[in-house]
Amino acid sequence: MGRLTADPELKKTASDLSVTSFTLAVDRNYGKGADRQTDFINCVAWRQTAEFISRYFSKGRLMAVEGSIQVRSYVDKNENKRQAVEVLVDQAYFADSKNSAAASNATPDDFGPPPPPSRSYGSSAASAAPSFQAASAPTPNFGYSNGAAEDFEEVSEDEEDLPF
Repeated sequence: MGRLTADPELKKTASDLSVTSFTLAVDRNYGKGADRQTDFINCVAWRQTAEFISRYFSKGRLMAVEGSIQVRSYVDKNENKRQAVEVLVDQAYFADSKNSAAASNATPDDFGPPPPPSRSYGSSAASAAPSFQAASAPTPNFGYSNGAAEDFEEVSEDEEDLPF
């Protein structure tokens, strides 16, 4: 999870696949008295995930991603062998509220409802269309850490309509 360092730009490959590359600025955990450190994580997303990210996210937005580490080898223009390490994004989530997004010059309509999540099972990751989900906005001042016992109810294991 981190903040976008620039607006994601949607590009198309020669075979008309959507792709976007972006960088997330991720703060490291730090202890008392320690200086904050930030890692800049390169990410790449394909197909519907790339379209979703480029449409709904902008510079400064807090984004959570789920995916896998990909290492690519290539030869640069000076004939030097190089490696690129990046996150191949399977899913992207909103990690901030619409209010904080609005403070960064975005309009609420920019973050309207995303298309429904899609998921493909039983196929390889390379051929499956990436899926995505948008995290719903958190309920203010509510959470497991600050909820009272009376806010919860016990659910029996036999009950078929579990809330999750």
